[in-house]
Amino acid sequence: MAVFRGVSRLSRLLGACCLLAASQAHAADPPVLMSPAWAANFCQAWNQTPELAKGLSGEWLHDDKGRGYKIVQMYRNDCGAAGTVELKIVPKDGQAWCSYGGAPHTPADFGVDFLMHATTSDWEAMGRGDPGPMWAMMSGKLQFQGPKLVAMRAIKPFASFLLLLGKVPGSSASCPAN
Repeated sequence: MAVFRGVSRLSRLLGACCLLAASQAHAADPPVLMSPAWAANFCQAWNQTPELAKGLSGEWLHDDKGRGYKIVQMYRNDCGAAGTVELKIVPKDGQAWCSYGGAPHTPADFGVDFLMHATTSDWEAMGRGDPGPMWAMMSGKLQFQGPKLVAMRAIKPFASFLLLLGKVPGSSASCPAN
């Protein structure tokens, strides 16, 4: 009888270990590309990227109609505009600080804010640096709405923005469920 209890305990322990391992593997899966969870991770990565945090702290950030923030929205064309995510950028300690990344909740004004969308494969290519930001916009690979002159003057930080897309883990196997 003692052997049976020992086997039963061992069996329960192995089962618990397997469930723990499965839940950890699932937790390690990257969020869906351009989902609210991915946008939150992108926001944190923005703040750790000097080319964005410092590079966009001048005219780009302050061209905001006195609101004190800038909105950047983006989505994957093949998933539709319902999958739009938002980044809210605010001035903090002389930097362009991402204070929020997730589902849209701040009305955008495309006289000062930005909306970008592209196919999933084009977003992934831009995240690898192919094509660069100027070519992406001029070729139509990246659809863009917002103040184009302000964006053009911030082309170097914008290149870092596109490359950051390729550094923040995200799964493109499905569309975001915002």
